[in-house]
Amino acid sequence: MLNRRQFLAASAGATLTTWSLMSRQLLQAADSLPSERHFHVRDIQRTTLRLEFRPTPRRNMDREIPHWRWAEVCEVTLESGAVGFGETLLFYTWGVPSDDDVARVRGQSAIEMMWDDSLGAGLQMALFDAVARTAHVPVHSLLGHKHTSRTPLSWWNIDTSAEDMASECAEAYRQGYMSYKTKGRPWFDLKQQLDLATKEVPEDFMIDMDFNDTLLTAEQGLPILKDLERYPQVDIFETPIPQKDVAGNRAICAATDINVALHYGTPDPATVVRESAADGFVVGHGAEALMSAGRFAEEVEMPFWLQLVGSDITAAWSLHFGGVLKQALWPAVNCHQLYEERLLIDPITVSDGHAEVPDRIGLGYELNRDAVERFKVQKPAQRPEPQRLIETTWPDGRTMYTASNGTVNFMLHAAMEGKYPYFEAGADTRLVPDDGSSRWKELYKRARKEGPISV
Repeated sequence: MLNRRQFLAASAGATLTTWSLMSRQLLQAADSLPSERHFHVRDIQRTTLRLEFRPTPRRNMDREIPHWRWAEVCEVTLESGAVGFGETLLFYTWGVPSDDDVARVRGQSAIEMMWDDSLGAGLQMALFDAVARTAHVPVHSLLGHKHTSRTPLSWWNIDTSAEDMASECAEAYRQGYMSYKTKGRPWFDLKQQLDLATKEVPEDFMIDMDFNDTLLTAEQGLPILKDLERYPQVDIFETPIPQKDVAGNRAICAATDINVALHYGTPDPATVVRESAADGFVVGHGAEALMSAGRFAEEVEMPFWLQLVGSDITAAWSLHFGGVLKQALWPAVNCHQLYEERLLIDPITVSDGHAEVPDRIGLGYELNRDAVERFKVQKPAQRPEPQRLIETTWPDGRTMYTASNGTVNFMLHAAMEGKYPYFEAGADTRLVPDDGSSRWKELYKRARKEGPISV
């Protein structure tokens, strides 16, 4: 029989296969825990919400990813009477719970099912919360040993104008953050963004740029990256070129003093370490995958940031992993700062770039049911795709128009195909409102058919 301490220590190394056996031994060994039947799932409820962005993110998110508004709150009731909750961004996540997932969990032991990453984000999160509430422990106690009481968080925004980036960095700093992550894109002037943003924050405030492959090759990208090194705040370049280009990423790591981060898994992590193709990782996905990646990072002593995206519900979930994963040293990216209103009753407060890892039971926060009721909507049958026309301009008078085409990364794909000028000075981009005019309709029609067009 395992006692509680042995069980919690072993859980950090558990796989989905072994978790059930250890959890049953814990229930048999720990007299203070409720009986096993209390952990069985009695009911599951899902509610679709439409959240609104704050004004500054709104005008930028509406350009490329307006569908991040739609979330689903999942509530799991156990036989103990405890209700756990979790959240899924319906059109941007590592896994969306299906009706079949819900059906196979009902009536089952939550403590056996909760490590199954295939259940999707919100359902898995709610199972952990419900189990922790039934056992009267915080979620991090189900993950392993808590090694820190505070974990770093980053403010996030999609690529924006230089003015918007400066105002968002200032707001992040005002709220206690010491890190800002954004996108590096050829349709904005990177140096202008940094010139303005760095005036709003001290030198120890970190700015990280995710290029999503758009620098294309090490040879093309290194002059740009070296130019950005001169800003003391620039701290991490994420995926500057395609991750499968191991030699290119190794060359970038060797040539720049700025940290390079790659998403964990591509190429395989052992290759990344052996070839010195990155300084750290971006880690996401479900609980079992997170713990597995965390154990690997600890073995090779490489830092990473947790990237678990959603509202403040997902941010609360992320805090618990930050508390137990020793190499989660880079600020976590949760993106909850995008939204106008919280879904938790109490805010996640940040000071000196860090938030407290909750020791209260469950997620350590309570669901704001009034907000859930206000934002409740019918679930869209498919990803909402409003027509968008995007204008990019340069100081010499050149203008390009790009139209949404039903794919999520339509601008990113165009950049990878070389359809935009390559990171030229003075580039600026905006969403063109649909004014109902024949000109707007014609530009949209042409740009959607031909790809980015010059006029």
